[in-house]
Amino acid sequence: MNLVTPESNRYPEAAIAPAEAKRVLEAVLLSARQALPLSELRKLFAEQIGNEILQQLLEELRAEWASRPLELLAVASGWRFRTRGEYLPYLERLNPEKPPRYSRAVLETLAIIAYRQPVTRGDIEDIRGVTVASQVIRVLEERGWVDVVGHRDTPGRPALLATTRKFLDDLGLRSLAELPSLADCQP
Repeated sequence: MNLVTPESNRYPEAAIAPAEAKRVLEAVLLSARQALPLSELRKLFAEQIGNEILQQLLEELRAEWASRPLELLAVASGWRFRTRGEYLPYLERLNPEKPPRYSRAVLETLAIIAYRQPVTRGDIEDIRGVTVASQVIRVLEERGWVDVVGHRDTPGRPALLATTRKFLDDLGLRSLAELPSLADCQP
């Protein structure tokens, strides 16, 4: 069965079969530097493949990669391949660069924003019980994990902070609903 009919294809002699469409998706996703949304992936096929079929092909591709060192993930920004966690120690041997280490204040602030968003700096200070240094918020903004999404309608109009799609993508999440529950995080 052809997914793209010859009449609707830019190249009439090259109707796309499901197996070929999956190979195209695989090639594009393996070479992409970032997650690709369905809308971008549909452009590969002159938008002749609907979201439902595209989603089905991606799920099949994910299943085909289930036993391989890479996995196909749906994240907030779209679909991407990433190395499975059990192979990261080997990759780190080739690239011994250490990821940035964040202070307890930065991580606590990020957790508060992620679970209570949108919040103001004052809200964060009330929860943590200490003043939040400007540098703490700046670190999260520079990383692309937190952004100002508005202002509270109170005197001084404090900025409302929330997490970004990049935060979700970096954690391999599609939405905030996938964050572990706070009860699971308690020691």
